[in-house]
Amino acid sequence: MKPLAKQILRSGTSIGANVEEALGGYSKKDFVTKIGISLKEARETHYWLKLLHATGYLEQTAFDSICYDCQELIKMLGAIKITTQRNIAEELNKLKGRRLQNS
Repeated sequence: MKPLAKQILRSGTSIGANVEEALGGYSKKDFVTKIGISLKEARETHYWLKLLHATGYLEQTAFDSICYDCQELIKMLGAIKITTQRNIAEELNKLKGRRLQNS
């Protein structure tokens, strides 16, 4: 149990740490990178939760609640990443359009 608990503690706390780093990012690209890392850590945490449940270390009621929260976090981080990437692409397209108009 201890190795599993350490893994879930590591990946679970890494989510928040990387979100904090994203908020302090140097650029939107840096923000997207850190949010992407948070998303990967959330997915890893989801894996460890399923493993803890499958091996009997996490009972059904607790698993259902925590797993639901983890899945919602995955959805939110994924949406943030996609939206930010879309905004970056739109900004680049606008800049390209302005450059073409000015040439």
